Amino acid sequence: MLDGVENRSVSPVFVGREEELGTLREALARAGTGEPQALLLGGEAGVGKSRLLEEFGAGVREAGAEFVVGGCVEIGAEGLPFAPFSTALRALRRRLPAGFTAAVAGQEAELARLLPELGESPGGRYEEDGTARLFELTLRLLERLAAERTLVLALEDLHWADASTRHLLAYLFRTPARGRLVLLGSYRSDDLHRRHPLRPLLAELDRLRTVTRVELPRFSPPEVSRQLAGILAAEPEEALVDEVFARSDGNAFFVEELAGTVRSGQCTGLTDSLRDLLLVRVESLPEEGQRVVRIVAEGGSTVEYRLLAAVAGLGEDALIEALRGAVGAHVLLPAPEGDGYRFRHSLVREAVSDDLLPGERARLNRRYAHALQAEPHLVPAEERATRLASYWYHAHEPAKALPAVLDASAAARRRHAYAEQLSLLERAMELWDQAPETARAGLRPLDHAEAYPVGDRDPAAAPLSFLDLMAEAAVAGRLCGERERAMKITKRALRLLEADPDPLRAAWFWVQRSRLVQSQGRGDGRAELASAQELVRGQPPSEVHAEVLAHAATWTMLHTPGPESLADAERAVEYARMVGAWDIELSARLTLGGLLADAGDVARGLAEMEAVREAVATRGLTFLLGRSHVNLASVLEGLGRSREAVAVVEEGIVLARRYGLQESAAWLWGNLAESLTTLGRWEEATAAAERTEHGGQGAKPGGMGALRLGLLAAARGEEEETARRLAESRTRFGGLDPMPQNSLPLARLALLLAAGQGRLLDARAEVAGAVEAGFPPGTQRYAWPLLLAAATAEAEARHLALSAPGRAEALDLLRAAAKRLTTGVPVWEAYSHWLRAELLRAEGRSDPAAWRETESALAPLERPYDLARVRLRLAEALLSAGGEERGGVREEERSDVRSDVRGEAVVLLRQAKAVAEHLKARPLAEQVARLAQRARVGLHGPKAPEPADAAAELGLTGRERDVLRLVTRGRSNRQIAEELFISPKTASVHVSHILAKLEVSGRGEAAAVAHRLGLFGEGG
Repeated sequence: MLDGVENRSVSPVFVGREEELGTLREALARAGTGEPQALLLGGEAGVGKSRLLEEFGAGVREAGAEFVVGGCVEIGAEGLPFAPFSTALRALRRRLPAGFTAAVAGQEAELARLLPELGESPGGRYEEDGTARLFELTLRLLERLAAERTLVLALEDLHWADASTRHLLAYLFRTPARGRLVLLGSYRSDDLHRRHPLRPLLAELDRLRTVTRVELPRFSPPEVSRQLAGILAAEPEEALVDEVFARSDGNAFFVEELAGTVRSGQCTGLTDSLRDLLLVRVESLPEEGQRVVRIVAEGGSTVEYRLLAAVAGLGEDALIEALRGAVGAHVLLPAPEGDGYRFRHSLVREAVSDDLLPGERARLNRRYAHALQAEPHLVPAEERATRLASYWYHAHEPAKALPAVLDASAAARRRHAYAEQLSLLERAMELWDQAPETARAGLRPLDHAEAYPVGDRDPAAAPLSFLDLMAEAAVAGRLCGERERAMKITKRALRLLEADPDPLRAAWFWVQRSRLVQSQGRGDGRAELASAQELVRGQPPSEVHAEVLAHAATWTMLHTPGPESLADAERAVEYARMVGAWDIELSARLTLGGLLADAGDVARGLAEMEAVREAVATRGLTFLLGRSHVNLASVLEGLGRSREAVAVVEEGIVLARRYGLQESAAWLWGNLAESLTTLGRWEEATAAAERTEHGGQGAKPGGMGALRLGLLAAARGEEEETARRLAESRTRFGGLDPMPQNSLPLARLALLLAAGQGRLLDARAEVAGAVEAGFPPGTQRYAWPLLLAAATAEAEARHLALSAPGRAEALDLLRAAAKRLTTGVPVWEAYSHWLRAELLRAEGRSDPAAWRETESALAPLERPYDLARVRLRLAEALLSAGGEERGGVREEERSDVRSDVRGEAVVLLRQAKAVAEHLKARPLAEQVARLAQRARVGLHGPKAPEPADAAAELGLTGRERDVLRLVTRGRSNRQIAEELFISPKTASVHVSHILAKLEVSGRGEAAAVAHRLGLFGEGG
């Protein structure tokens, strides 16, 4: 029938897969319109995933797009860090040299962690944001490359992916991208046992609507027939098709292997063993060829020719002949990149490797290790350390494996591959007792960071200890998210230190444990930090001592601020300076500045924080860059200087994006949402809060985003949304690590919701719980709004019978709590006046003088919503009092007084109405309307013909109109000056004239007037 001749191994005809290929092509088309795509391609081993990708890739290239492939490799403790991304980026750099160079400009050192050819990666300290920054920069690189061309990045064999690759892939799939980009990953579905590390990632990505899953089924009998026809170059008989289908069960690779055994129309020489089937081609090779194939199987996914020659020990002619036979038998293939060789299918490699004898495997790994150690240049630089560590480990040579594994862990750390570093360090701990003492004594010390103590001697001369390994592993575990593993390591280390005390090392491990407890939501970490403090008490200054004090100061600042935290921060700065730990010093100074400002020493505190921010920017200290902006912006907002806070945040966001500081950016967006809310820019605040909610990796930034959205929803009267956001925020913050900066705003939001629903007793319970917990120094920025919300709730409910019981006690509680709060800055002073006025209103004594005092205090502070609420209450007080506040005059004079008061009230109501409408603050607008109806005053005035130019009608000059347009866009005087080519002083004068002509007191009101009059259209 076929003369027993096998013409080829792979069918030249692409069989089936129309639906799956159509899905991939549809994704390519959507990406071409600027809509990025993410796809996952799954299927069992041998089902044809790689062939489908080859066919798709050919079509991509024909369409003029770029198609690059990176494959995961099975090597080392848990794979080679970022291997598929390194391969793909290398290919892009080769194909698009000019575009690639432009895309990485300025970030070569960071991206060299993925692609070493770009330069030397910076070493040094561990970085909390290091991995997130690398991921963000990788996304930006792909976006830039996909800006002008469609780019398809395919990652194969994700079932072998190292943890760092999985984390980066998850980030790219989760983070909204821009440009014409297609991300595609393939994996073996039959390899994913219940505890396989890829399973949780697939489950997470399944929940994303932006990710398309494609499952590749086995071939049907007609498809097997077409595949056989392509392989055999003739139409197969039905009996042959039936037999091949029965034995292969439609697996495309098994069909190829079975086709290779066809003789006289039958499948012969087969056994029921799959491994025997896969070894048929290998066993048909000469002995020399089989030996070379066995060597390649143990060398890795791809073995370089020169490395293979060094291990095989054959003459060049003999080696080439053996390789030619293996390639001709379709066992091996030349690697697509470089000059190495790989198996045609990984299943054959696995079968050959499984067929090796235990001693044979160790011997081959030993020979690979010797060859690579003698000539390191035989493999790419980024693979060298990991592969050598793997070879020595599998050669069962602990004395040689231990230093190699430590070198590989250091290489992983330099790439921010902390998951691989942790696995390698755990392997080193496993090898520690197996290696002879002489081998351990010769180990080079680790490049410790995070103030880990090395003793009194020179760190370079300090002998490496088992505790050193544990310290590195604990930090790596925390940074890669394997916190449970890190917890176990710290627990074991502290047990060892009980038997052999070392106060500084024990204190260091207690600090790590405190951070792990907090990050896992198991508690607030205070007990662990207290243990560390006790251990360093009385010790001479050291980095550990300074770090313990710095952590203690930060902890108390966030949880129980007061004199203790200030003292800890000052001592941390002093100790850090004494021992030259500038990174700890800067961090402690940042904490100290915030504490000083909160304690009332505003000028000194802000100066300290500004100095740190400048030092961070000058030195390029990315590990403190985000925090220096977040903390300063937060303090400025707390002091009522919202516009300055916005400027700091916007600068921080630009820098965070430039350096890929994803977590810091999430907190910065939260700060921005808070300050924009204060300034009356609620639409922008909503957008910023949403970015906070979805931007960070941890739960707390999301909790802050939900809180900001909840407070906005409450102000807009959106009850269901308020309740949903409150629940979401509580869940994200958790209940085991309470901080006033979270708990007090949450109590305020819960109070607002309860009051809005008429649940006054629940509202009272919220404020009572907060007051009972106390308002430590530094929490006045959260306490004043909470007390005010409670007083407002009491005032609004004063006419209800149910509010009378307990009202006096509730008001007394608020007065007593307010007496303990400071009023050292204008915004806190304004809140003090406001609270007093609301408390009087709650008692039925609405005093115009109290409300005038409040309005005067708030007017300069650029808080349009707050000012509108106060003006409503002042109008209410004026209308209630009428002219009686000027008693003792003639009746006709009293009538004039009433007219003046009524006119003033109308102006106030109109101003409040304009702000409420602009902000879509429905409850405020309804209150204004009800008061106007009760007082029978009109808020619109007589209808007048529309002026041809509303701005001219208001008396605005052309230049003032330009300035007002920029004011409505939120520009500062400096920004207006830059845009209009005038001086900041001139811009300030123009703004003053505009406010006077519009008869408003602040920029927010001016923007509201411009919006209401439609001076600049929809776009502003």
